[in-house]
Amino acid sequence: MILNAFEMNCSGHQSPGLWTHPDDQSVDYKKASYWRELAVLLEKGKFDAVFIADVLGIYDVYEGSRDAAIRNGVQVPLNDPSYIVPIMSEATDHLSFGITASVTYEHPYSFARRMSTLDHLTDGRIAWNVVTSYLKSASVNLGLQQIPHDERYDLADEYMDVCYKLWEKSWEEDAVIQDKTRRIFTEPEKVHDIHHKGKYFSIPGAHLAEPSPQRTPVIFQAGASTRGRKFAVDHAELVFISSTSIHKIKETVQLFKEDLKHTNREADNFKIISMVTPIVAETTAEAEEKFEEYTKYASKEGALSLVSGWTGIDMAQLKADEKISYIENDAIRSTLKAFEHYTVKETASFVGVGGFGPVIVGNPTEIADALEAWMDETGIDGFNIAYTVTPGSFKDFIDFVVPILQARGRVQTAYKEGTFRKKLTGSNYLPHSHQAKRVQISKAEGMFG
Repeated sequence: MILNAFEMNCSGHQSPGLWTHPDDQSVDYKKASYWRELAVLLEKGKFDAVFIADVLGIYDVYEGSRDAAIRNGVQVPLNDPSYIVPIMSEATDHLSFGITASVTYEHPYSFARRMSTLDHLTDGRIAWNVVTSYLKSASVNLGLQQIPHDERYDLADEYMDVCYKLWEKSWEEDAVIQDKTRRIFTEPEKVHDIHHKGKYFSIPGAHLAEPSPQRTPVIFQAGASTRGRKFAVDHAELVFISSTSIHKIKETVQLFKEDLKHTNREADNFKIISMVTPIVAETTAEAEEKFEEYTKYASKEGALSLVSGWTGIDMAQLKADEKISYIENDAIRSTLKAFEHYTVKETASFVGVGGFGPVIVGNPTEIADALEAWMDETGIDGFNIAYTVTPGSFKDFIDFVVPILQARGRVQTAYKEGTFRKKLTGSNYLPHSHQAKRVQISKAEGMFG
């Protein structure tokens, strides 16, 4: 069972309003000590990684304004996800880190160097959650027009090819020799320009960083639309999905597995995890009391602000008992599809505690049973564990549930050695069947004039 902690460099994350709970410490997200202590806790619980979400805009669809998001602390204020990684990695030996970064707004040449740098600093414990960005406010503030949904994936395909060329093809494995006697740090003939010229990017030169422990970071992806699934089966090693029920999760898994059959990739190198928010206490009654208490701190306005941003539909324009209808737009289509036929009131209640994912409430055995049942019935490989209050939610899960799952052989009792990819697949590097291994760099001279 893959266990990732679902986090964001802000307060509250998936449970709007819960930052007001007296037990929640996510308001300390600005402090290095918050991230250091969380990392130590998660490594104690044998979590595989911290999955760090991110957005580059403010949720401003609800009531056509950003006010509800700002007032309720809905993923704003929000800091950069990459800078907390060295803090957490320095405090741990095995925990890995999945960083969300957008292909729409990050230039691949500089981004590739940043990921190589982090992979070096963490001894190969880096993953990249590839997103195309759905908030119009992000494009506006970066001086761009929002790119249509499917075209964003066309851009993403080329972006990945550029990164693969930089990471996989630019530097030969033995290019860096650090020969002090001959005064040669790197052999120039073993460093290659990538000569990329495409529809979206023109990058003639070589990668700035020498090969990192994994070369290419482990690739995460979270799109479940038809176009998103196509991108995932071409590139992703771990896919993050989420929905409102076990039935819908199972449907999505089956769609991915059918798509995967039409590729040359091995199924073992394609993992799927689902989001879940566990609320656990020593007894079922105590867990239910805890859940009821959390609902009192949830923000309905914050939840609708979040859903409006995810779906591109202003929930303020709908009546409380009105059902949500699917409309093709440039937001997150799979999320909108999941909430289709929910009323606005039901949606606000659902998202208020646990965000876009199911909440399971119970004693330790009940939680462990439920997670096992989800895996067995849906075919997923593990979970993105979201919190209601932090670090309390993670501590309760680690203290109460992890030992049961370890006793059942579902969660590791000790970490394997090596990089994140080696822990997942047995190899530091991408397999030869992966798209990254098929890209080629041109040797043509003068193609850039």
